[in-house]
Amino acid sequence: MRTAFGTVILALLSVLAVGLLHAANDVPPPWAYGFESAAVAAASPPAAPAAPAAPPAPVDATPRQLPGSTASFPLAQIRDAFGPADWFPGDHPQMPDVVAHGRRPDVRACSLCHYPNGKGRPENAGVAGLPYDYFVQTMTDFKTGARKSADSRKANTNVMIAIAKAMSDEEVKASATYFASMKWTPWIKVVETGTVPKTRIAGGMFLKVEGHDTEPIGERIIETPEETERTEVLRDPRSGFIAYVPTGSIKKGETLVTTGGGGRTTACAICHGADLKGLGPVPGIVGRSPSYTVRQLYDMQRGTRKGVWADLMKPVVANLGNDEMLAIAAYTASRVP
Repeated sequence: MRTAFGTVILALLSVLAVGLLHAANDVPPPWAYGFESAAVAAASPPAAPAAPAAPPAPVDATPRQLPGSTASFPLAQIRDAFGPADWFPGDHPQMPDVVAHGRRPDVRACSLCHYPNGKGRPENAGVAGLPYDYFVQTMTDFKTGARKSADSRKANTNVMIAIAKAMSDEEVKASATYFASMKWTPWIKVVETGTVPKTRIAGGMFLKVEGHDTEPIGERIIETPEETERTEVLRDPRSGFIAYVPTGSIKKGETLVTTGGGGRTTACAICHGADLKGLGPVPGIVGRSPSYTVRQLYDMQRGTRKGVWADLMKPVVANLGNDEMLAIAAYTASRVP
């Protein structure tokens, strides 16, 4: 009788614990999605009277340059969604047309957001070195609606869905072949700290403000460009990122990643390989954006990212709190790819 009663109590406590976890995780960690604070549902304010249309800003045709590049481009071409600047053509293989130029009206050039070298930025994804099959499946998931963002404010996810739906199978295969041909190499420096430089957010990316003011990091990862202008303005594919993570998070993440943390999750090496650099169609997870990693773990846990790979990950992430996702991402990002 006592044994049966104890079993019932343990079962109830387990259900309660899962319920509390999901309640605590009900709000996506805003920093991972490129926001200062969580989304708040509120009544829409009355519509303001329409303002007169502002005259178009004058076109800045000033040629811009980057150290080490022989090219020069005006801002309009640097930001051109259908033919963005390629500062260092020798750094990558010849780009397929869909990567270099996209296809009007809906297929933007992959190289605009992910760079010609596939390194990407915290607000999107690093796609260099992803296995061909994984890349194709990811695009299929975007097309079918199996992959969305848990934070509905993340507009570029919806843009990616529209691009994927408009791409032909041949364009998806060409992109997958191109990005799979390049290895993932160091791109992010991870720094443990209790304080971080003050930042502002532009386009879902944290940018350092001028001066030397700092603020507590709290339970966040702040991923910011090493050189703000070279990243924000010039889209320099050689200028990487610094990820500030809370003190102690790397060690905590190492325990979760390598041992499963006493049943909290599954050791990552089982699927991602002993060095976590990928195994067959399963992608590598070391040295990649921790903001991106947390978004994926959270999206899979909440069910907004579904599909073949997400279904396999669902039990792996089921019991993780947001703080544990942060720690896992801090550790994997700190490892040399």
